[in-house]
Amino acid sequence: MFYAPTKLSYGCFDIYFSFYGDYWKEIRKIAVLELLNAKKVLSYRAVREEEVFWAINLIRTSSFSSVPVNLSEIMLSIMNNVVCRVSFGMKYKDEQKEDGNNKFYSVSKEIINLLGGFSTADLFPWMSWIHKLDGLDTRLEKSFRHMDEFYDKVIDEHISKSSEAGVEEDFVDDTFVAGTDTTAAILVWTMTELIRNPTIMKRAQKEVRSFNGFKDMVEESDLHKLSYTKLVIKEAFRLHPPAPLLVPRETREKCTINGYDIPIKTSVLINAKAISTDPKYWKKPYEFYPERFLNSNIDYKGQDFELLPFGGGRRGCPGISFSAVPLELVLANLLHCFDWELPAEMKIEDVDISEAFGLTTHKKVPMCLLAYNRK
Repeated sequence: MFYAPTKLSYGCFDIYFSFYGDYWKEIRKIAVLELLNAKKVLSYRAVREEEVFWAINLIRTSSFSSVPVNLSEIMLSIMNNVVCRVSFGMKYKDEQKEDGNNKFYSVSKEIINLLGGFSTADLFPWMSWIHKLDGLDTRLEKSFRHMDEFYDKVIDEHISKSSEAGVEEDFVDDTFVAGTDTTAAILVWTMTELIRNPTIMKRAQKEVRSFNGFKDMVEESDLHKLSYTKLVIKEAFRLHPPAPLLVPRETREKCTINGYDIPIKTSVLINAKAISTDPKYWKKPYEFYPERFLNSNIDYKGQDFELLPFGGGRRGCPGISFSAVPLELVLANLLHCFDWELPAEMKIEDVDISEAFGLTTHKKVPMCLLAYNRK
């Protein structure tokens, strides 16, 4: 297995990197049946709506002063707050700052970069000693120590809190499940494509506003009405899968694919983005065109191999439902509450769509837009 994931996941004992077997089957069953089932996801509706309400008010404050809104930063804050609250029962805004950011956020970002990076030991396992010299082992140890201390603090606080009467149950009652990075990334990419395609933006806004009228916010109970908005999200997943190289896998037996012999225990990476932009299956694959899904049953839930942002099969991401709801809720409210424009003197062709390095593909240049309260 890969070097960094092994170091950071307690020897591959998490749900993504653990080897297929009885242990993995049990933890996945717990995740799917106990933590991420429809009833559990629904129970955190109030948390999601509160965090979206906070973000919308923050954007409104910026709109009054005509200051560009850093959507990259706000989207990450929303998702971090949602996941921290449902996982730990509290926010972690007051942690020690690092580089001006919340410590938990900073460490999480470093871990994502480490998980997505390449190490010499991945290709030549016998050369793992080199990482004592190139600084990788030091970075891995520092990040592991930070997160280990963080988990200890969370568990201690949770034990103390759970003894109090009337305290809500949260994910720590079972296990810790992360997932902020990918949802924040796809939200930013979706808004990036919408600002680059004003006609699509207007159509999506018209749909949301026609169903929601002049209500202050879109509520989760309204999301099922937004068919075109769902197509926009689907197209964003196709063009910008947040984890374009799916979680690494290891072959369990020798096989031959397209004439190539693949030995047993070979590490395999699936390029989800190459699949979702393959011209054999997609007409005009690099064009952002949600209407392509109007007469199509293809979805991103792992059943259609042309579109696999969450992977597929038994090793597909168990948190699809948990991620999809806040994604739709945040986007619907951004479209409902505001009209969006590029900063002064910036043209559509000036929008930078280059990608940042990492396990999750973020927009390299933060997405900053002007927000105006809807007319």
